[in-house]
Amino acid sequence: MAWRLCGNQVKLWRMEAGVSREELGREAGYGEETVKSMEQGRRKPTPQLLRVADEMCGARGKLIATQDYLQPDRMAPYVRDFVRHESEAVALHNYQPLLIPGLLQTEETMRTLFCTHWPPVDDATVEERVKARLDRQSILATQTKAFTFLIGEPALRNTLGSPKAHKRQLLHLLEMGERRNVVIQTVTYNASHPGLDGAFVLAETREHEHFAYEEGQTTSSIHSNPEKVAALIQRHAMIARHALSPEETVRFIRELAEEL
Repeated sequence: MAWRLCGNQVKLWRMEAGVSREELGREAGYGEETVKSMEQGRRKPTPQLLRVADEMCGARGKLIATQDYLQPDRMAPYVRDFVRHESEAVALHNYQPLLIPGLLQTEETMRTLFCTHWPPVDDATVEERVKARLDRQSILATQTKAFTFLIGEPALRNTLGSPKAHKRQLLHLLEMGERRNVVIQTVTYNASHPGLDGAFVLAETREHEHFAYEEGQTTSSIHSNPEKVAALIQRHAMIARHALSPEETVRFIRELAEEL
């Protein structure tokens, strides 16, 4: 939407100034079709186009100023609502069978995962999302917030193609698990439990209200319905019963790291 709005402004200023697409493209170093794509929001208007259009159309900085609204999203749109709730929660209980939870990921792990996104995103978007996830991790330093993480064995064994980087990730888990407000447990391969249907996060607010977050391939959902949330709370408790204890988890992760 930001691309379309910005591109439309270029078009409106250009038409009012009596400048053709061909003239604007020639001055900015783009073909007429490229300028058309930017004006229609099918391509992101570049700083070069905005600067040249601003000068040619007499916009006096108004088109250049739109660059601030064309920065990459710091997180996927379907994650934003949950992140707002996450920052306000007093307790978060995370179950993730296939990946290291985002709050516990190293920067290397984040970048690897964001770079494997498909369809691919540009480097600027990757960097913005890495920064956003690193910023989210600051909530772990709030000692009055409680965090529990149930992590599937596949997530702990998947090196994501870089054993050395994964070893650093495992050592980071051990370090984070030493915090007194963080509990990490491993859910092993041979555990039969109700968490095989996928990942979810449970959160509790200061008012002791509960909600749940489930994320899929292209969308997510936040549940505040007491019946749905209660079902996931029970499910989480059952998964935890089949998980290794925090002490056993430390030994397990340490052994995995020593193998790398």
